Amino acid sequence: MIPAEDRDLSPRTGWTRRHWEAVADDMLTAVARHRSPLGARYDLPGPASRNGVLSDGLEGFARTFLLAGFRVAGAGGADPTGLLERYAEGLAAGTDPASPERWPRPDELGQAKVEAASVALILQLTRPWLWDRLDDGVRQRTVEWLGTVVGQPYPPINWVWFRIVVESFLREVGGPWSREDVEADLAVHASLRRPDGWLSDHAEERAYDHYTGWALHLYPLLWAEWFDVVGSLCPPALRETWAGDLRRYLRDAVSLVGADGSPLLQGRSLVYRFAASAPFWVGALAGTGGVAPGQARRAASGVLRHFVDRGALGGDGLLSLGWHHGWPGMRQSYSGPASPYWAAKGMLGLALPADHPVWTDQELPLPVETADVSSVVTAPGWLVTARRRDGIVTAVNHGTDHAVLGAEVADSPLYARLGYSTATVPPLTGPTVADPLDNSVVLLDAGGRATHRTGFGTLLAEHRSPDVLVAASSGRVRWVDSTGDASPDHGSGRTGPVTAGPVVTVASVVRDGVEVRIVRVAPPTPGQRWRAVRLGGWPVADDDQPTAGCGARVTTARLSSEVRPLVGLPHAGVVVERGTGPLADWTAVPWLAARGESPHGVFAAVVELRGTGGGHGGTPPDPTVDVGPESVAVRWLDGVRTEVAMPASSARAD
Repeated sequence: MIPAEDRDLSPRTGWTRRHWEAVADDMLTAVARHRSPLGARYDLPGPASRNGVLSDGLEGFARTFLLAGFRVAGAGGADPTGLLERYAEGLAAGTDPASPERWPRPDELGQAKVEAASVALILQLTRPWLWDRLDDGVRQRTVEWLGTVVGQPYPPINWVWFRIVVESFLREVGGPWSREDVEADLAVHASLRRPDGWLSDHAEERAYDHYTGWALHLYPLLWAEWFDVVGSLCPPALRETWAGDLRRYLRDAVSLVGADGSPLLQGRSLVYRFAASAPFWVGALAGTGGVAPGQARRAASGVLRHFVDRGALGGDGLLSLGWHHGWPGMRQSYSGPASPYWAAKGMLGLALPADHPVWTDQELPLPVETADVSSVVTAPGWLVTARRRDGIVTAVNHGTDHAVLGAEVADSPLYARLGYSTATVPPLTGPTVADPLDNSVVLLDAGGRATHRTGFGTLLAEHRSPDVLVAASSGRVRWVDSTGDASPDHGSGRTGPVTAGPVVTVASVVRDGVEVRIVRVAPPTPGQRWRAVRLGGWPVADDDQPTAGCGARVTTARLSSEVRPLVGLPHAGVVVERGTGPLADWTAVPWLAARGESPHGVFAAVVELRGTGGGHGGTPPDPTVDVGPESVAVRWLDGVRTEVAMPASSARAD
């Protein structure tokens, strides 16, 4: 049962710590019904991951153990329902080689390396109430099971923190560990750091997503706070570097939460849902600053309530693979029935005591609730805008594709689109996955196949005076036949035979949340053929079939998406699909197109997403675009002129 709202302490969401405790308790009660006889597995309903049912059961144990551990630790060890006793029973069975519920070891199965970190983290956090009371034999078997991580290979991404956490726990309880492992993993983390506190989940790829917050900012400061490592394995200056990184990152992160609590729908593993709240709690726990305690809780409570109010905890009380509700199309190859319970990371705040300022301070509004937002996030190449009147956050993307510069793969819908928001999501199944439509600029061949842009180069992303954002990217586009690609889905673009296209440069000039999208197509080289250029707008979803307006406009009860031609692009329409996205039954995307080349190879349009609630007024007249041989200029109605260098010779094709 959810308690009554408290609008004095929490004027924005009405939720307090009591609400968080109630949600956590309900979640733990629901999963307990699927506990195996000896408690080592939580076998939740649904199709198995590629790792198999034994791995999925371990995942269910480890990820719900996170939530149980936070709940008990924040209560000072109070455990009236016997949570830790039940998990102690499961730990004893899972680490026993002779048990019928024996867990696969980390040296046997890669996924066990991930889950071992959650087990070790909570054993450390709850040590006085669990580890210190375990039977010596159980402790020894647990050390042996965890100890198989030592010397094992780990991919050079957020996974290195799984080994650091496990080996640090082993070090504190007298088990095996390797200083060389820890130092090598810290070096990997250092290679992931980017400007303004951002981290890429790969040293070479432009892999920017929620992993920055729920993994790459989460573990370093928990490690420094909860383990005896500062001054030995972690120099104090390094801890301060991480704190500074998180402090700067949080200023961006809090601006990426919509007024309705939705996180940005971008990047892989979105089934973790309110794990997106994790960095706000880490900042509060470590005292990094960046956002005030009341604003951190407002962001986190907004995110949690966004999902709870929309049915993410289904009729059975379980988190399914999906977003607001179960939607199998969001499932990735590593996703099992219990995978969504990494959402527990977003409930880290429960590990903080009830008298912490993050729980006792009055809620403060999000940035979008007090003023319009207009900022450049340099590392991922995003132009972030939000308008107070509708509360929707958008990020125009010219720097993220989950690939390296010059990659020749297909676009991943959740990374390579030109825009993401808190109210829309690209179609994740259906024909536009292979042939990009929404928030894309593509060339169409004679068969109607669309090009892909992954591997592009970022030309610029900057804030122009007084209130204009500008970004541009360029690269050689290609047609990719990915029908034969059976590789695991980890968020990257699909591979297949490639047909090269010309260099395409795209610039975005954004003001007051309205984007002017400018395209320059380089002259084709001999043998290259394309029939048309197409520019797609924002995808909007609705339970009823959306109504298409005149030209390239679609309106639902909540949203309006429109693209309006400025240069070229005389053809217009709306594509409506059913069952291709998790937000609602129907998805519609407006588009503009031109057959053949323009005189300068330049096309331009206004691309707009806005709420359809009251207070918006009519659509003002559009700006104009002046095309020159070396640059393109946008002239706004108030006389402001924004020029973007776009010579064909400057397009980056490598």
